[in-house]
Amino acid sequence: MVQQLDYQTIREIFTRFQAAEPEPKGELEHTNAYTLLVAVALSAQATDKGVNKATKELFKIADTPQKMLDLGEEGLIEHIKTIGLYRNKAKNVIKMSRILVEEYDGEVPSSRAALESLPGVGRKTANVVLNMWWHVPTQAVDTHIFRFGNRSGVAVGKDVVAVERAIEDNIPAEFQQHAHHWMILHGRYVCKARKPLCSTCLIRDLCMYEEKNLD
Repeated sequence: MVQQLDYQTIREIFTRFQAAEPEPKGELEHTNAYTLLVAVALSAQATDKGVNKATKELFKIADTPQKMLDLGEEGLIEHIKTIGLYRNKAKNVIKMSRILVEEYDGEVPSSRAALESLPGVGRKTANVVLNMWWHVPTQAVDTHIFRFGNRSGVAVGKDVVAVERAIEDNIPAEFQQHAHHWMILHGRYVCKARKPLCSTCLIRDLCMYEEKNLD
């Protein structure tokens, strides 16, 4: 495991990220808090592009919990059957929608605990919704962030919770709101799993990764 980077180095890394992309955005398409919640829940073990393709028509007819219940589980499956684990995900979305209607007046709750109590919603999903919809500086650690954080030394940890804590503890406050988006996008498109694009990386001189590919 690499050494956790110091404050000044991390500040410089995120200064560069901010200069390159001042307002990074999540790539899951949504129209409200509910469609965001459903999209993130569907994205587990699936690509954002695949989810967007599946939900393009779905969200035109089911953009509220009640409309999703009216569509029903089989109707939902018809829209999302191109996504991995679609049957289990459909079951969870319907259960989640019923709870939102019965216990939350059809509104998506805005606390992590309430979100995590919903079927199919884990800590990562809750953090994404809190960050993207309510602008809470939460950190949703996925495989891209976990890889990048540990490779670079930006956020070092043995598991996703430890990396989440490392981000919160080490990244300067003014970068916290967009931190997980900068890290996801960098991990997805530059700091790739098999062949990281080190030669064109804008933080290659600051990164702790020892096996840099500079060809």
